[in-house]
Amino acid sequence: MNELIPLMVIIPIIAALLISAFSKFNTISKILAFVVAICLPVIAIASNYGLHYFGGYEPILDNVTGITYHPAIVYSFTFLQQIFIAATGLLAFLVIFIYLAKYRKVSGPYLFLLFMGTASVTAMLLTDDIFHLFVFFEILALAQVGIVAASSIDYSYEMALKYMILGSIGSPIMLLGIGFLLALTGSVNITDIVYAVHNGLVDSKSPVFLISLGLIFFGWLYASGLPPFHTIKSGIYSKAEPHGAALLQSFTVISMISIVLIMFRIYSSLQIFEVLIVFFSILAMILGVSLALTQTDFRRMIGFLAVGELGFIGLGIGLGTQFSITAGLFQALNEIIITALLFIGFGAIVNATNEVDTRKLGGLLFYHPKVALMLLIGGLAMAGVPPLSGFQSKLMLVQASLNCGYPEISILAIMVSIATFVVFVKTYYSIFLKPKPKDLDVENKQVPKTMIFAMAILLIIVVLFGVYPDVVTNGISNFVGGIL
Repeated sequence: MNELIPLMVIIPIIAALLISAFSKFNTISKILAFVVAICLPVIAIASNYGLHYFGGYEPILDNVTGITYHPAIVYSFTFLQQIFIAATGLLAFLVIFIYLAKYRKVSGPYLFLLFMGTASVTAMLLTDDIFHLFVFFEILALAQVGIVAASSIDYSYEMALKYMILGSIGSPIMLLGIGFLLALTGSVNITDIVYAVHNGLVDSKSPVFLISLGLIFFGWLYASGLPPFHTIKSGIYSKAEPHGAALLQSFTVISMISIVLIMFRIYSSLQIFEVLIVFFSILAMILGVSLALTQTDFRRMIGFLAVGELGFIGLGIGLGTQFSITAGLFQALNEIIITALLFIGFGAIVNATNEVDTRKLGGLLFYHPKVALMLLIGGLAMAGVPPLSGFQSKLMLVQASLNCGYPEISILAIMVSIATFVVFVKTYYSIFLKPKPKDLDVENKQVPKTMIFAMAILLIIVVLFGVYPDVVTNGISNFVGGIL
């Protein structure tokens, strides 16, 4: 077994506990947070692919039936897990780096939440145990609430409370669905459940099985921020610190793909499953870009655009082919990087102006040209302009829709991308190009170098994946081929 695999979860949890316990020692807390943050992407890159059986309990073969059972929690580490955990780890490092540089006295509880959130999504990606996934899903929900509540933005407590109340509905419903699966199969190991469903040990048309799909699907909508939860999801982004919002968005994307891939393995034999995913994904695409167009708070605008981009991810999964799922997962990776770039970049504008209303901004190109340039490229990437990474994944999704015989969906995806471009250009003009209002004070206000550094790193990845998409798409395609 590869002992580095569980360390991807254990190390950030231990770091979170130590930093919270010894937060009064400011220097030590900063050093520990920085060192652990560097280790997060390094461990994922250094680990070998394979399985890890907790407690050393390897699979058991039943000689009578020939069925293999998994008695313990299993972590599976493949290229897909590696690329997403490394991306999340890199983003966590950049976010923590920005936070440590911004505040002289760090908050132990806040760093605890950042590390626990990162550990939770990592566990959700690795686990092959559906109840284990739910446990970390709950921890992640609490961490997200805490990150929002800990921000200094007006009404952040109210938004955090709303999200927690919805979570108290969505999470138990998902748990009930998991309970139905346990009752049907006698196992919470996902591989064992999949074997039972695909080999006729479970009637896939039974009401209990169909109800379990509905319940888990509802929980997935909550975790992903797809309709009807799109408004609250964009709201928590707007009420978190910009660097925190960047990490929250990555948590959402990882939660989305972790749960939907498990559902795909279990419920792919049901035609209604793919129909539901495509329907809610298209709804998210349309609502996300439509609501973004009406916003004057650019934080809320990015939040709604992020929800719309989630629809592209779901669309790829819902079409159900190897090529489309590969495109959807590539879009998910791009979503993490591009949206983080935009959140951090627009956060730099907040830092320099203390203003979020686009009607009260203008003329910032002259004062912050570096931020303006990097935000422009990031916005073009989100809109799917070549040769950036967003173009590559959206082009693949358009091709996948055509290959599946749905040209209408291809046209819709192109129209949503054009609308995203319009929304971004409108906002960009309001902030950077139109004349500066006389009452806007931007003199002698600098953007922190840590933000510039983080944006530059993310921008390099956006360009790299745009020019060389095969670096990640080939490995993702091999993973998808293994689960189909």
